[in-house]
Amino acid sequence: MDRVLIGWREWVSLPELNIEKIKAKIDTGARTSALHAFFVEPFEKKGIDMVRFGVHPLQKRLDIEVICEYPVKDYRQVTDSGGHKEMRYVIETKVQLGERIWPIEMTLTNRDSMKFRMLIGRTAMHNIAVIPDQSYLFGRPATQPVK
Repeated sequence: MDRVLIGWREWVSLPELNIEKIKAKIDTGARTSALHAFFVEPFEKKGIDMVRFGVHPLQKRLDIEVICEYPVKDYRQVTDSGGHKEMRYVIETKVQLGERIWPIEMTLTNRDSMKFRMLIGRTAMHNIAVIPDQSYLFGRPATQPVK
């Protein structure tokens, strides 16, 4: 894949999770990507470990929520920027930025106190170049009516 230039924050989509737009911080200091989940419930479906979780994709908008069910890729300990360790479920799903779509691993955690509902870490940014003083190089996605 050719390298693509992106800003330090961008609007992305998570098509496999039915999330049309979510603001993401591009964070080269974080190894793993993280998605805001206001609840996380593991369960099993036909012998497959699954996780059900809720996402508020827009900051400060608790009235908009997406409930997802997705296969678990892993359950691992993650250390956040403050040094706190937490066990998190990990999923692998596709992220879309402009016309580019690629798979990334994401942990699920409550990011209510954070400015961004999603963080894209360095392992998800293979062949991507970040422009640290630019934002939203791909613009804002078209507004869709709230369902």
